[in-house]
Amino acid sequence: MSRLAPVSLAELTAEIVACRACPRLVAWREEVARDKRAAFRDEHYWGRPVPGFGDPDARVLVVGLAPAAHGGNRTGRVFTGDRSGDWLFGAMHRTGFANQAHSVAIDDGLTLDDAYVAAAVRCAPPDNKPTTAERDRCRPFLDRELLALRHVRVVIALGRFAYDVVARSLAVVGAPVPRPRPRFGHGTEMVADRYTVIGCYHPSQQNTFTGRLTERMLDDVFFRAHALARGVASR
Repeated sequence: MSRLAPVSLAELTAEIVACRACPRLVAWREEVARDKRAAFRDEHYWGRPVPGFGDPDARVLVVGLAPAAHGGNRTGRVFTGDRSGDWLFGAMHRTGFANQAHSVAIDDGLTLDDAYVAAAVRCAPPDNKPTTAERDRCRPFLDRELLALRHVRVVIALGRFAYDVVARSLAVVGAPVPRPRPRFGHGTEMVADRYTVIGCYHPSQQNTFTGRLTERMLDDVFFRAHALARGVASR
């Protein structure tokens, strides 16, 4: 059983937004917010850690790597305002988890049904590469998020980095993963107590432009999560 103190999602969001634990990430996120990309020069950048968002009663949790420098770090909502988010929310809309297929701003009307989206690391990292120490400092937020999201049964890990962090968090909250742990791959499923973790290639441009990840592949993961969350699919 977990010994973590219970916390509400609202309390956790406030803690995440106020965090300054990683000097390198603080410096980078604030530099990006100050020296804006030309296309967004008239916009106010968020420039702080980005909390998760979605349905507090969600049975499906989606975990990405980290906010994009000019995506979540600009808009204040993970996967919002970047190409990866276009792919992610497009798939979530097609599979019934989102009310719309696009997310461009925090106030654009996007709502999620039975799903919650978060990141393994809450600040935009240089070159999209958090250090091991940064990963480990940030991971307790996910530990506590899992406890606050009491109805979650399925976790979709977008990429190997998120898959590894999710496995560590599950062990902390009292759901140790099997040993040997299944290797990450697209469509890999790992059962840990009441959770099923599904591996999914990250909807990064590197994967989507090359065809390593297609819309059909992404949709299939969310359809599978939908079925597992409702207990209508065999494992």
